[in-house]
Amino acid sequence: MSFVPPGTGWPGDPATPDTPVALGPADVRRLAAGSDTLAELTARQSVCRACPRLVAWREEVADVKRRQFAEETYWGRPVPGWGDEEPRILLVGLAPAAHGGNRTGRIFTGDRSGDWLFASLYRCGLATQETSTHAGDGQRLIGARVLAPVRCAPPANKPTPLEKSTCFPWMARETELVAPSVRVVVALGGYAWQAVWPALKDAGYDLPTGRPPFGHGVEVETAYAGAPVTLMGCYHPSQQNTFTGRVTAQMLDDVFTRARSLAV
Repeated sequence: MSFVPPGTGWPGDPATPDTPVALGPADVRRLAAGSDTLAELTARQSVCRACPRLVAWREEVADVKRRQFAEETYWGRPVPGWGDEEPRILLVGLAPAAHGGNRTGRIFTGDRSGDWLFASLYRCGLATQETSTHAGDGQRLIGARVLAPVRCAPPANKPTPLEKSTCFPWMARETELVAPSVRVVVALGGYAWQAVWPALKDAGYDLPTGRPPFGHGVEVETAYAGAPVTLMGCYHPSQQNTFTGRVTAQMLDDVFTRARSLAV
């Protein structure tokens, strides 16, 4: 089998063999809306099969594997959000990496982007460990939660517009469930900046008219139930950005230090 069956003992697996499976966009909308808790929502996210191209790709990668991980079992399923259940800071990425989250079952875990992200979160007091290599490694986020608008690793890291819209209800419902505690939302990259805006709107945030352009360090003041919430932009810690120097460790630290100060 080219993916980990739910309920078979993978560390942190939120699903069981009885978790309902979304087989199309209508199922995603129904199951997301009907999830009353984060536990229920993440379980349903983690077994979704609504996008045939993404299902085929994530399972092919899990079967063929990369040579350096040839002896490992790949998760091969959608990667749910994870972290604090009542976060002050919400981190939004793009999608799992084929040999990162698709292998480890945890977003940003086990890839180069995650190496940069977790090292910075650790330095800024938002993670308990400097690295995050696999599910069950003891890593824990402190007052923070990470999610992605697209839950499956896409070919060439490019989900289609239909795949993005199909996955959107998972993100919108997760954003809604954690909204009462969130005081800062950090969008990691331009796509996350675009994707999180409608999710915040659906969750009941009071947003400015028109979405300001994305930029590193950009801050937009919003509110939820009368409480101030800051949306922050941060360049994605992708290899393309870190190798070229567009993103440095200090740039990440500055954003997360600022986010932590606003979240207190």
